[in-house]
Amino acid sequence: MRDLSQRLGLIALVLSCTACGQSPTVLTAFQTEQQAQTHCPKDVVVWLDAQRGFYYFKGHGSYGRSNAGRYACRAEADAAGIHGMPN
Repeated sequence: MRDLSQRLGLIALVLSCTACGQSPTVLTAFQTEQQAQTHCPKDVVVWLDAQRGFYYFKGHGSYGRSNAGRYACRAEADAAGIHGMPN
């Protein structure tokens, strides 16, 4: 159920961007850090907390620590309107 609410939150984020007249940003989330790094080899991998609309950098106490979170590329997260939390 939690995974479903996370996915619905990401869908709502994309739809809200579409509604404002901008093309939606594709935010791809991964279960492993390695998958994310392979997707964006020149970008920083972050830990998404989609329910709160934040992401965390490696080294932050919340990085990789919640069941509902996923790894993603920082540039995609920024473009999708998700905000970074300082370490």
